[in-house]
Amino acid sequence: MKFTLSWLKEHLETEASLDQILDALTDLGLEVEGVEDPAETLGCFTICRVKHAEKHPDADKLNLCKVEAWLDGPDKPPHEIQVVCGAPNARTGLVGVFANNGDYVPGTDLLLKPTKIRGVESNGMLCSERELMISDDHDGIIDLPEDAPLGARFIDYAGLNDPVIEIAITPNRPDALGVAGVARDLAARGIGTLKTPAIEAIPGGYESPIRVELAPEVADKACPLFVGRYIRGVKNGPSPDWVQRRLKAIGLRPISALVDVTNLLTYDRNRPLHVFDADKVHGGVIRARSAQHNEELLALDGKTYRLEPGMTVIADEAMAEGIGGVMGGEVSGCTEDTVNVFVESAYFDPIRTAMTGRALKINSDARYRFERGIDPEFTRDGLELATKLILDWCGGEASEVVVAGAVPDTARAYRVDPARVQSLVGMDIPEAEQRASLTALGFRIEETADGLMAHVPSWRPDILGEADLVEEVARVASLTKLPATPLPRPAAGVTAKTLTPMQQRQRTARRALAALGFNECVTYSFVAEKEAKLFGGGDDAMRLENPISSELSHMRPDPLPALLAAAARNQARGMGDLALFEVGPGFTGGEPGEQRLVASGVITGATAPRHWSGARRPVDMYDAKGAVTAVLEAIGAPTARLMVRREASEWYHPGRSALLSLGPKNVLAEFGELHPKVLDAMDVKGSAMAFTILLENPPFPKKAGPNRGALDASDLQAVERDFAFVVDAEVEAETMLRAARSAEKKLIEDAAVFDIFEGKKAAESLGEGKKSVALSVRLQPRDKTLTEKEIEAVADKVVAAVVKATGGALRG
Repeated sequence: MKFTLSWLKEHLETEASLDQILDALTDLGLEVEGVEDPAETLGCFTICRVKHAEKHPDADKLNLCKVEAWLDGPDKPPHEIQVVCGAPNARTGLVGVFANNGDYVPGTDLLLKPTKIRGVESNGMLCSERELMISDDHDGIIDLPEDAPLGARFIDYAGLNDPVIEIAITPNRPDALGVAGVARDLAARGIGTLKTPAIEAIPGGYESPIRVELAPEVADKACPLFVGRYIRGVKNGPSPDWVQRRLKAIGLRPISALVDVTNLLTYDRNRPLHVFDADKVHGGVIRARSAQHNEELLALDGKTYRLEPGMTVIADEAMAEGIGGVMGGEVSGCTEDTVNVFVESAYFDPIRTAMTGRALKINSDARYRFERGIDPEFTRDGLELATKLILDWCGGEASEVVVAGAVPDTARAYRVDPARVQSLVGMDIPEAEQRASLTALGFRIEETADGLMAHVPSWRPDILGEADLVEEVARVASLTKLPATPLPRPAAGVTAKTLTPMQQRQRTARRALAALGFNECVTYSFVAEKEAKLFGGGDDAMRLENPISSELSHMRPDPLPALLAAAARNQARGMGDLALFEVGPGFTGGEPGEQRLVASGVITGATAPRHWSGARRPVDMYDAKGAVTAVLEAIGAPTARLMVRREASEWYHPGRSALLSLGPKNVLAEFGELHPKVLDAMDVKGSAMAFTILLENPPFPKKAGPNRGALDASDLQAVERDFAFVVDAEVEAETMLRAARSAEKKLIEDAAVFDIFEGKKAAESLGEGKKSVALSVRLQPRDKTLTEKEIEAVADKVVAAVVKATGGALRG
């Protein structure tokens, strides 16, 4: 939002300096993004007089001028400076604009310095309007009236010393999209007095030959109010100079008086309007209706748009003439030949306007304001103000106002509790000051039996409760006055836990993965449909109604798609060895509660950087299993009782993946190598390991307490015994380990596989379809040192248990 300082002062009577105004704007929440001060670029140019001019001795098209320039100020004697000038209007006695050596000329990007032109010394420059970037005129130098104040700054004389202020507007403050609204905020702060003039109704002299209507499908919400007026006998031409300067200052191009009226009011009062060339309207009715299927419109930006039902259009009896709240049409646009016009002022639904503009990819000042919410009660006043400006600038005669629909009911009131400012914000603001602030912002304060009630003005759609009133009071009072108050000290003793068990588990899992060398990612919970389908999602129940991007259309079933996408981006930039993880939600459906908290990870590349020692290997499924086991141990899951099952999801490689579960139903995690088709679809090169840990599934401790149990250690020497079994080739090592651990649970601390002999040589020595698996079993006594006899007894139990579970035999 841009405006000039003089424009602001048309609505605000103030003696405050520019810096004071800028500080107040930012403090009020209207953050100042920049200030363009013409004095910084044009302040050096002064009004001068050509004392004598004659032809250059060696160039017919050049003039040799003796210029009187007041370099030391208008109160000091002038300096006589020789300037070579090629302008055709340079002459003796001309009053113009002078730039001295060392001055920067913005229109030519030139820093002036003494020079010689055709052998004659020249200092400084007599400037044209283009060289000062105030217009494109370069036919001659600036020619001022003889009574122009010699020695004065040109910007002061020409009224160009008007800083342009740009502020950032948050989506909840549409009232600040007009200069009058900005002035209201500053007046409430006490920077000045609001002086926005009241709007007088313009009496109509005849019945409008064009009437307005609302189609039933838009009358309820899409366009509840349509106001218009016919003005005949106008003469369209350039708008007044002050209007053109104002529009240029904020980056708009003046077009014509009729168009400039709408642009001026859009920024001055946050009231977009549209002016039709009435002679180009077909029939005697302009109607707001819903667009027809594949209906087309040539808009004012010169592009043809295809419309769809649900979009609001303004149409005559033949065709659509404008897109409601977004942009007008080219066919009925005003030109220099326009004689009769019809002025439209309507209120359009913010949501419908936003959806239409987004679908058509049109960004306009009108859409920007309507989709945020303009003042519906100003619809008629905006028309009256536009009528006055058109009559003043273009002449003509106005008809009576035609109206369809009514102003939407926005009336609402909320209780004003002075104590709430203290409890919500922490500022002690007297009740009288609170009432004064709200009144200055346009709220109507009423005393009722239930206390003070603040009636919200129609231009503040963002005020939706008591807390919003508190925010307004605190904003006007200035949050910079909020005192720094230390938090109260807790009572003596240990502070109670603030994290829930699940939050604690989530944090523990995150820290465990980070400790293993994984890098954490934080990604969107949305993925593309094709990516979601790779991981068991992508159905209609998971589709978003209003996605932020076509590539983020579905809720993710798992963080893995986003992690793989991150891995692909890193691989494309030369980073092949990756370990990424994310702790977050995965979604199983579109209903509340159909989501789960998971910790997912992806590993690619090798286990170590390249090195001459060769200590490097590609990652495999056991790296993923190790990460899963470490996390489960960290969160307190009973890893000793986990079952390893082959039923991993279809996006994993069959035979190189598994599930970890407690019993046959409670799955805690799945891990393994991802299927090649998934990696190809995600553009991941090479193989990749992945895992997903279901953090909600491991049982929590039955009693509240620390995550880890008491230390269980023994000061007695542990004993290890090795066993080798001949079993069928299809027997899983996990089956053997479970059997060995269960043989004597009190003494057997752990069992592990340390060798496997299989393949062709194993078949030759052990028999076809056989393999040898060597186990190491660790015994840990608790109360006494084990005797050899006791050790042998446990060993016999291990052999018996494994033989029974596998049908194998102890290898001789």
